[in-house]
Amino acid sequence: MGCYIQNYMDRDPGPGAQDFTCGPLAYDGHKGTDFALPDDSIMALGVPVLASAPGTVTGIRNSMPDIRFSDPGAPPLEGRDCGNGVVLDHGDGWESQYCHMKQGSVSVSLGQQVATGAPLGLVGLSGRTEFPHVHISIRKDGETLDPFAPLATSCAGAPSGESLWADPLEYQAGGLISLGFSDAVPEYAAIKAGTAARETLPTEAPALVLWGHAFGPRAGDVLQITITAPDGSLFHQSEASFERTQAQAFRASGRRAQGLAEGLYTGQLRLIRAGKTLSEATTTLPVRR
Repeated sequence: MGCYIQNYMDRDPGPGAQDFTCGPLAYDGHKGTDFALPDDSIMALGVPVLASAPGTVTGIRNSMPDIRFSDPGAPPLEGRDCGNGVVLDHGDGWESQYCHMKQGSVSVSLGQQVATGAPLGLVGLSGRTEFPHVHISIRKDGETLDPFAPLATSCAGAPSGESLWADPLEYQAGGLISLGFSDAVPEYAAIKAGTAARETLPTEAPALVLWGHAFGPRAGDVLQITITAPDGSLFHQSEASFERTQAQAFRASGRRAQGLAEGLYTGQLRLIRAGKTLSEATTTLPVRR
């Protein structure tokens, strides 16, 4: 699974938050688009942030640590909510800003001219953030514009035909971020770190559990969890509900075992909203003696 859009620009003029489709994938006052990575392990591999258009580098920060804002060890932001980042001037009043980049990864210098697609640095976890991502803001004459609906003055209830993206991006109203097998319900911190999924399990494992991590689940959504045994028979199936709308959440289910059959187990997740499958994913796990 690759990157996904966790938050869009807030189009609600009041204290609430709505994305450009009037959906909940935004938070109050958010002025950009958040392209997120599935977990910290992907961030550690090094995912480049690219210039959205040709321009001149007019701002840089590169020294803030990669640490979640809620972590007790996180330093005070002191107005540096963007974390490490880059500002580009595209001329004629247009600017783009890239935030939360990885410490020490910014690879451009002030005054440098960059082309479309030029690497600026790497996706990180710096500043006011709880997940690895790059926040991109677009401004015209100092005014922030929503690249998905730049001409709209509020949410429209459906994607607009207007867009600033060279290649239109499909709106995702929520979906699966990652999934995996374990021998117990994992800690949420392990899921976010990318260390929760087991590559294999022994036949004497005490249980077989399938977990799924989702973004944008809404109240009433259901995660269908299915595990198929090596011989093709149904090992376990359940449905886990979401009681409230959240930015991210995980659910897990499985079965205790008194000895697992050797072979390849298949796990399937389906995120269901209003009776329709919004997102689905499959994974496998070898069980060995």
